[in-house]
Amino acid sequence: METIHSIQQFDGILSENGAVLAYFSTENCSVCKALKPKVAEMVNEAFPKMKMMSVQSDILPQLAAQNRVFAAPTIVVFFEGRETIRKNRAFGVDELKAEIQRTYSLLFE
Repeated sequence: METIHSIQQFDGILSENGAVLAYFSTENCSVCKALKPKVAEMVNEAFPKMKMMSVQSDILPQLAAQNRVFAAPTIVVFFEGRETIRKNRAFGVDELKAEIQRTYSLLFE
C-alpha cells in the first residue's frame, strides 16, 4: 500500500493503473487502523492487479475534499480512472470484495 503525499501523486497513480483502491483515514481513527490491514490483505490476495493507496485525510484535506471524503474510514475504488465503488464508516470486507469482484473480473479476467 502506497502512502500518498500530494494530489499530483494521487492523480498519477489513477492515470497509470486500471484498478485503484484509495483508503482514506485519519490519524485518530481507531476503526481505520483496525480495518486497513484487513482491506490490504483482501486486495493483495484477491485482486493482484489492483493498486492500493493510503490517504491521510487530516494531512491532505484538499485531496479528501476533492474526492468528497468527509468521514473516516472511506474507501473509493476506481476502475479506468472513474469512481466505481464508495464505502464509508461501517462496511464489511466481504461485502467490499464482492462488489470489487464484479468489475475487476470484467477488466482483468
